[in-house]
Amino acid sequence: MYFKDLIKNIEIINTYGTDNVLVKKLEIDSRKVEKNTMFFAVKGTVVDAHQYISGVIEMGASAIVCSELPTEINAHVAYVLVKDVQQVIGYFASNFYSAPSEKMKLIGVTGTNGKTTTTTMLYQLFTALGHTCGLISTVEYIIGKETFTSTHTTPNPIRINELMAEMVDAGCSYCFMEVSSHAIVQGRINGLQFDGASFTNITHDHLDYHITFDNYIKAKKLFFDNLSSDAFALVNKDDKNGNIMLQNTKASRYTFALKSSADFQCKIIESDFNGLLLKVDTLEAWFGMVGKFNAYNLLAVYGTAFLLGVSQQEIITKLTLQGRVNGRFEVYKSSKGVVGIVDYAHTPDALVNVLDTINNIRTKNEQLITVLGCGGDRDKTKRPVMGKVATQLSDKVIFTSDNPRSENPDSIIGEMYDGVEAINYKKTLKIADRKEAIKTAIMMSNPKDIILIAGKGHETYQEINGVKYPFDDRLILTEIFNQTI
Repeated sequence: MYFKDLIKNIEIINTYGTDNVLVKKLEIDSRKVEKNTMFFAVKGTVVDAHQYISGVIEMGASAIVCSELPTEINAHVAYVLVKDVQQVIGYFASNFYSAPSEKMKLIGVTGTNGKTTTTTMLYQLFTALGHTCGLISTVEYIIGKETFTSTHTTPNPIRINELMAEMVDAGCSYCFMEVSSHAIVQGRINGLQFDGASFTNITHDHLDYHITFDNYIKAKKLFFDNLSSDAFALVNKDDKNGNIMLQNTKASRYTFALKSSADFQCKIIESDFNGLLLKVDTLEAWFGMVGKFNAYNLLAVYGTAFLLGVSQQEIITKLTLQGRVNGRFEVYKSSKGVVGIVDYAHTPDALVNVLDTINNIRTKNEQLITVLGCGGDRDKTKRPVMGKVATQLSDKVIFTSDNPRSENPDSIIGEMYDGVEAINYKKTLKIADRKEAIKTAIMMSNPKDIILIAGKGHETYQEINGVKYPFDDRLILTEIFNQTI
């Protein structure tokens, strides 16, 4: 694409150099610049990419987007001066890839918990209805039936538009996308045309980035503030911040709830480790998802599909046939009758939801043993809260490592212990080696006991000091179950 066409309808301060250059690639990583690349000089928290401008021009960059002009202007290079480089990348990417989000129905799902389950179920539902669909989630990216490993909950805006362009080429008519709070604030979704947005819930998380809970709420709300009048906004009314999301949106407003009066409602009739019997609006059906939190996810999917024009009967029929989502309350059973549950719960609220679900189903004649760690280089304030929650709602807790990243696992475990009440110390063990922790939980268990392995869910690695080692809670659990027959 020619540079002068690439900057159309984008708010810029001015252009310098030439506007008669060809752009064949967009790039934010200076190491990946090639001939005819447009390079975005982002001012990061650690590195200011403006320092690489002269270097990327030598590597063949034909256009530079910057918030500060270099002292020397190359007459053969196009320069765009903007207020904030990070916030405009999405608009350039949309132009470069011919606005792919406008050629499909794009639905975004945001919230602290439930994003992956909701988007994955939407993808499965609309695929089952005969549509070719795309998915952008924490677990995976899917284009039609081709699956790619996910790198971020919401990738950078260049990658998002590249994925969506591939979806359009593959004939996708729908794209379901997780929208993280980081992505909203950092402008990764700028330039995308959403047809609908769903809000699952908001609880304690990511305060290492947002600093305050109020900032975190504002980040989620910004997504809804920017929806067009042609879109719909669907929120969880039972969450006290649900209505806040709707306050300034131009989109059509809808709600779903289990407890409140809402546009889409359901009631839990039965709940066990095999699934849920729900009455959704006027229809009663059995679903293979476990727990009240999944009733909310199912209702979000139901409401979204209904607003996209699918009939009530079609939605319910297809949803009853769906399986569970990878790493989300996956249930395994050993030959001696021990129940193992693997779940991605890595926030206090998610952990409460999972433990409450288990406690509501169990008979209390068995032990509930929880294996729990917290990620390194992430929100430290939730660690003591999760330690407290785990020991309050479990019979025994083994504190272990999750993805310690650059932190000392023992230090992370120590911060989890800070939240444990004195009366619950006797319930706890500390085993930093995660495999050994899982093995110990199984060795401690008796028939009918329940073991929850929380925090990693679908992840197939453990990140330690910058290196990702193969590690899958599900494989470890089943391997040790088989060894202890």
